[in-house]
Amino acid sequence: MTLSHTIRSADATDLHVAEAGNPDGPPLLLIHGWSQHHLSWSKQFKGALAERFRLIAPDLRGHGASDKPHGASNYNNSEPWADDLNAVITGLKLDKPLLVGWSMGGWVAMDYLSLYGDENISGLALVGSSVGTAANPEVAKARSAAIKAEGMYSHDHATALNTTIGFIRACVAAPLSKQDLAFMVGFNMLCPPAVRKAARYRDEDYRPALKALSKPAALFWGEAERVCTKQMLEETQAVLPDATTYTYKNTGHAPFWEAPEVFDRDLAEFADTAFAQAAQGVAA
Repeated sequence: MTLSHTIRSADATDLHVAEAGNPDGPPLLLIHGWSQHHLSWSKQFKGALAERFRLIAPDLRGHGASDKPHGASNYNNSEPWADDLNAVITGLKLDKPLLVGWSMGGWVAMDYLSLYGDENISGLALVGSSVGTAANPEVAKARSAAIKAEGMYSHDHATALNTTIGFIRACVAAPLSKQDLAFMVGFNMLCPPAVRKAARYRDEDYRPALKALSKPAALFWGEAERVCTKQMLEETQAVLPDATTYTYKNTGHAPFWEAPEVFDRDLAEFADTAFAQAAQGVAA
């Protein structure tokens, strides 16, 4: 059974938040990526994680069923994203959740760490994410070969749809079923072009926040990645040398969708460690 909550953020943006799983379990705060939706975590809602953990998955501002305030300043800096996560944590009374951020969702998790620190979380799991929003030129060149995001900013529906289809295909290693492709493209199209553009065009360096992290961290990365390149993974590993890294053969940018059983097992393993340390008051 999935519950729905409406959480009001600091700037009066209403956030739609889905909840599933064990209501008495430790909380996993699942943060979707750019142009995505809480439904990105559909397989986790139905899998083994839901038996043990309380799963909380917001639609980020500008996405899904959450409010979509006008103006780039609502998306192009850390404060609104950080405030949104804080509102979810406090509004739902989450006891030291584990932040699980996919792609841009990892940036949102790090926005939170930059402004609020790590006192009220148990750990950080980054799935196909990176240490900053502005890639260096070499990384940008490698990514541009697979991702043509500019068309997703277009107000021409045909252009936006066709580009979105290409983006979704670039996120996975093997072709999706027709049903899954339609499902993902559908919820991606709920994110307006202006939101996509403003959220993507920002310049943040999360190294200071990660270096200050005292809680456990883990990195999840598909070996067939085309969105978060290996160089981006290595840059993150350099900043978090004690982080546990889980890698997945034959998966791309979305291992939680492409290999959900293995991903869920690994995330549960890391979560057990993080929550145990939090319960004992032990820093990583």
